Amino acid sequence: MTSVTDQNPTEISAEERAEQRSSERDKLRTSRFDLVTSFLMALILFIGSLVVMGIIIFITSRWAFAPLAIEPIIENPAGRGENPEGFERDFEPPGAEEVEELMEPTLQDTIEAVTDAVSTVAASLVTTDTDATATTSGTGAGDSRPPGPEGEGEDIIPRFERWQLNFTARDIGLYARQLDFYKIELGAIGGSIQGVDVASNLAGSPKKYRVVKTEDEKRLYFMWNSPSPLMQFDRQLLGKAGIPLPNRQMLKFIPTQLENQLAQIEKTYWESKGYTSVTQIAKTVFESKAAGGGYQFEVISQRYRKPKR
Repeated sequence: MTSVTDQNPTEISAEERAEQRSSERDKLRTSRFDLVTSFLMALILFIGSLVVMGIIIFITSRWAFAPLAIEPIIENPAGRGENPEGFERDFEPPGAEEVEELMEPTLQDTIEAVTDAVSTVAASLVTTDTDATATTSGTGAGDSRPPGPEGEGEDIIPRFERWQLNFTARDIGLYARQLDFYKIELGAIGGSIQGVDVASNLAGSPKKYRVVKTEDEKRLYFMWNSPSPLMQFDRQLLGKAGIPLPNRQMLKFIPTQLENQLAQIEKTYWESKGYTSVTQIAKTVFESKAAGGGYQFEVISQRYRKPKR
């Protein structure tokens, strides 16, 4: 009896199946070509990103953004101009001598004057019958307004008297960089030279110019009121700009933008202390301090006025 074994023609052996799987794995394996192509594409993307970032940095560094405008704090301190100093502004009646000049002479005065002239006797001062005080200066007690431009204004100590600016620097280069950062210019006035000489760009090659008509210079300025090591730095910087200094007074000119900033800083400080008006401030001391890549002024002390009774 012969046995017959049935075989499936579609059935494959284990060896053939292993070879087929190995072939499929070879097809899915990353080739060297794919590796090189991927590396080159990643390199191109990296370099492209660096180039784009460089372009963005270059363009943005060229942009000049105008500084935010600070609303100025306008002060109107009372001043007296050329008027006399004093404490009152009462209406003062004229003195007796002034009254005589305005009145018609009496008959008696006329006769006495003629008699004195004929007898070559020097006439003496004869007062009229009046209640006016016989004084050439009148009875007014002067003018209570502080020095400054003429006008009534408010009872404010002016900024040039109220403010004090302090700087700290180890060397002249650091000091000059602070002045340039704030756009502060140095000047010299007086002596036998007409006008004021001004120096700018102090940290680099100082440039000088002259303002002949000093009344045209409207900026706030400060002078040294006590000896300081920084005075020598000012002298060196002005000398570097070619500005003569013998018998002259050194000045610091404050730009309008910085003046507005200082006024805002001062106002914020006094408000934090519970005060409500600049009329209450007697003295504000600012100090320049490093901040980020530059500098900024901070209030380090402030004195206040005693309230009037």
